Amino acid sequence: MDVVEVTPGLHMILLEFGQAYLWDDGGPLTLVDAGIAGSGPDFAAAFDRLGLRREDLRRVVLTHYHEDHAGGAAELAAWGGVEVLAHRLEAPVIRGEVPAPPPDFTPEERELHRSLGAHLLPPAPPVRVDRELDDGDVIDFGGGARVVATPGHTDGSIAVHLPAPGVLFTGDTVAHVNDEALPGVFNRDREALLGSFRRLAALDARVACVGHGPPVFDAGARLSAVAAALPG
Repeated sequence: MDVVEVTPGLHMILLEFGQAYLWDDGGPLTLVDAGIAGSGPDFAAAFDRLGLRREDLRRVVLTHYHEDHAGGAAELAAWGGVEVLAHRLEAPVIRGEVPAPPPDFTPEERELHRSLGAHLLPPAPPVRVDRELDDGDVIDFGGGARVVATPGHTDGSIAVHLPAPGVLFTGDTVAHVNDEALPGVFNRDREALLGSFRRLAALDARVACVGHGPPVFDAGARLSAVAAALPG
């Protein structure tokens, strides 16, 4: 586990597999995504390192249901007083009511998925969803965090945009690999994913906190340049 400051009050927590983001409103805390199952001790250690109290965690916002984003949510929900939020289309999967629809892998993606060991990740334990989100909803952190529906990676994937500080949490709609901001892989619908990437590129974001890779600074310009070169 490692903790990296992105901007004042915003930290990226690097986990055994994947990452999450911690937003501090000067007391109340918000996590965006929850890592894989078993990540609870890493989150506790990150809070300790930052001098924060677990009881100040108010909410966990899940960008989608995949094991490396929702797996640790049940452990965090057990800390007490923690609200779990996810898109209404993701909620039945996260609660364990229906199975998770698999990605529509290309042959290259299937090989990459195995090479990363993603097929070996533990399943995400079911967890309650206290608030089901939809496009345009506002969450009470960061001066007003707006939910942006980004279907494609999964049907109910979301991004979360904080207009005031210019922060965008992209989930897996955007990846940052070898200093390139790219559309994400392992998608349910590649064409829908590209449309969602274009939507995020049109937002006024100074930093994009992606699902995999380091944050993207000067995000608006960089995502717009990539979006302009996409097919279609």
